[in-house]
Amino acid sequence: MKRVPMTVEGEKRLREELSHLKSVERPKVIGAIAEAREHGDLKENAEYHAAREQQGFIEGRIADLEHKLSQALVIDVTSIDHTGKVIFGTTVELINLDTEATVRYQIVGDDEADIKAGKISVNSPIARAMIGKEEGDIACVETPAGATEYEIAEVLHL
Repeated sequence: MKRVPMTVEGEKRLREELSHLKSVERPKVIGAIAEAREHGDLKENAEYHAAREQQGFIEGRIADLEHKLSQALVIDVTSIDHTGKVIFGTTVELINLDTEATVRYQIVGDDEADIKAGKISVNSPIARAMIGKEEGDIACVETPAGATEYEIAEVLHL
């Protein structure tokens, strides 16, 4: 079984979604199916077919979440000694050496990645270039437009 790294926050979010699907959405769709069945002929009943399709989606998502959580290796970065090295879960402030623009990213699991929220996957090219480096080091990231160099300005354990 391959373990998948996940932050404490990411695990919490997936568990909340799973709980919501099981306790709210699943009963709601079961009720909609029962109500649609009362309307008679199921072949011609669009409400029934829509509810069954929604049920399939919900059950698929529940199975997906349960699988992801069973594979999760939850890492609490706040419990790890701060060494200044870039590791999974740390937040890294970078300076683009070409433009001098500053960006801040937290390195998270694949399912948690959200570039707009400043969260990048541990498997992304930029994260792979930074892992193991320290404050002051240069990370070279290969992009379709060519190599971009970033200085690691700060490593935070938030």
